[in-house]
Amino acid sequence: MMYSFQDLTDIIAKLRSEEGCPWDREQTFESLKKCLADEAQEVYDAVDNQDMDNLCEELGDVLLQIMLNSQIAREKGAFTIDDVIDGLCRKMIRRHPHVFGGVKVNSVEEGLALWNAIKAQEKAERP
Repeated sequence: MMYSFQDLTDIIAKLRSEEGCPWDREQTFESLKKCLADEAQEVYDAVDNQDMDNLCEELGDVLLQIMLNSQIAREKGAFTIDDVIDGLCRKMIRRHPHVFGGVKVNSVEEGLALWNAIKAQEKAERP
């Protein structure tokens, strides 16, 4: 049996609940910043070492940080992991019109230039 994304969401919610883990319950956005940086560095190290088993584990640890931050946001009424996923999907579709729309690119460089142009436009449109 493999666990699902919903299982992970439920586990994180349980860890943060009154019946959960004291360490997980006391975490904040601020307290998790160093954890996220440390886990990201461990991903870099696994890539540098070409260690796929460790890379799999470390990516899971980065995902844990995302899940914990998203659960804290949910508890505050700010957003949920579903909002994070929805926003990411929308961004990927929006920034890849050469895949999901009618735009044509002929090289990696053209694709990257398109991505950067769309990103710049998005930033310019923000309040």
